Amino acid sequence: MSAHTPHAALARQPGFLALLAWIGVIGVGALLAGTVIGPLFVPAHDPMADTISDLAAGRGEIIMDVALYGFAAGLFALALACAHVHQGGLAWSAGTLCLAVLAATIVVVGARNEYGDGDAEGVVIHEYLVYGLGVLFTAMPLCLAPRAARLLPWSRPALIGTGLLWAVMSPVFFLLPTDVDGGYERLLGGVACAQVLILAAALFAHARQAQPEHAR
Repeated sequence: MSAHTPHAALARQPGFLALLAWIGVIGVGALLAGTVIGPLFVPAHDPMADTISDLAAGRGEIIMDVALYGFAAGLFALALACAHVHQGGLAWSAGTLCLAVLAATIVVVGARNEYGDGDAEGVVIHEYLVYGLGVLFTAMPLCLAPRAARLLPWSRPALIGTGLLWAVMSPVFFLLPTDVDGGYERLLGGVACAQVLILAAALFAHARQAQPEHAR
């Protein structure tokens, strides 16, 4: 079927694609807002020593929980967008699935309301979820990067760079003393947010390319 057929045009609905990309950006904004506003409602919270997870447990937990759910919604929206403009190949499929699983994992992090803090009730899975995030935020950008260049040329090196940076930085988190791991976790969060924003930029670029000439 020709790339210029009505069916192909419908498959690239630019307005829908741009909306999904915007939801991804808003998700990043929600996460950043939560990390800034959350400490205001947690007594004696130390951004260097206390992790983001600490904000989502105890007093004021609803703020960080909502921030995490917002970020998860943004990741899921980008997964839908990547499926909508699938660039072919197993790597793109894997990256798209990584986005969806990331969204689900972050929802579980918020919903479980336990953060490996010594709570012996039930199954404490936070540590395993963190391991999952470490793998997924490495795999997702590296899988999407090669064909993301079709959407936006500079997104390929940017996704590769942030993916490798996450791969190098994330294992270090488990080796740090507890008086600095909170600050380091925020740096990692910044890398994850950068990955999302790079992908959103690529999708915005593709949405613009898909618009009719008279609408640009």
